[in-house]
Amino acid sequence: MGKAKAKAKQTKGKIKESAGSAMDDRRMQAEGTADRMSGKAEETVAKAGDKMKRSSGKH
Repeated sequence: MGKAKAKAKQTKGKIKESAGSAMDDRRMQAEGTADRMSGKAEETVAKAGDKMKRSSGKH
């Protein structure tokens, strides 16, 4: 997954968390937190891949 999709997943998670909080829906909040954290992990992986591509091109 690319960085843009990972960021979108994080945003979706934040919205879900906020909606769950507003509606006092703990399950929705938890799903939002999971989406947000998953998006952060995917973004980290994408960034690491980009760094590896850049460093391998310098050799």
